[in-house]
Amino acid sequence: MDKTRRMLIVGLAALTVGTTACGGSADKPADHEGQQNGSAQDRNKPNPAKTKAVPTGEGEGSAGDASIQVFVNKRYELAEDYAPTDLVDVEVPTVLRNPEVNQLREEAAEALKLMFGKAGEAGYKLYARSGYRSYKTQEALFDRYAAREGETAASRFSARAGQSEHQTGLAMDITSDSVDLQLSENFGETPEGRWVSGNAHNFGFIIRYPKDKEEITGYMYEPWHLRYLGADMAAKVYESGLTLEEYRNAGDAS
Repeated sequence: MDKTRRMLIVGLAALTVGTTACGGSADKPADHEGQQNGSAQDRNKPNPAKTKAVPTGEGEGSAGDASIQVFVNKRYELAEDYAPTDLVDVEVPTVLRNPEVNQLREEAAEALKLMFGKAGEAGYKLYARSGYRSYKTQEALFDRYAAREGETAASRFSARAGQSEHQTGLAMDITSDSVDLQLSENFGETPEGRWVSGNAHNFGFIIRYPKDKEEITGYMYEPWHLRYLGADMAAKVYESGLTLEEYRNAGDAS
């Protein structure tokens, strides 16, 4: 077994240990994306119209590059060989031992550190659970779930490789002791989750997959999944009350 494959297997084991599905069930995995609404089956199938990931329209950068505001979802994908060049280890409490997922792009890592610090001052302890994931890590995760549950079912709670925001190095799944350091919808109802919901945008983050927006974002409510956009952009999206998809589309229409 070569060194690269051995490292990937070790990383996957560390990434998935202790992970439970949304709502506290241990029957299904939750790598970050969670389960989709059952009516979205067609949206989960491969889409030949997919294009490269693009900026949201307000930031620097071009299609598929390292823009802080790059837009990634089931239609807009990152290239297989894309990896941020400025990944750093996060300097906040973490849950998993896999060093890969304890990284973010430098600007996002600094913002996360500041947010966690302010949360601590307010009496709330947060943990980083899963940040950057390479294309190959995401591919292996999805393939594992698809082999076990079927491709359509797997698409409801796991992103295909190239479609995960984690590959950008700008997304972090966070958690707290109040939900046993797991990824759970219940996090949104905890004191920590409520603080994050009302304050994350001040540090450049948004809750990427809001409640009752599955038909728009492609993913269920994920109060734990934070996406870094920069303070100005995050504030605009937060104040608009829109998902990132809706905000981007509104900008294109104006």
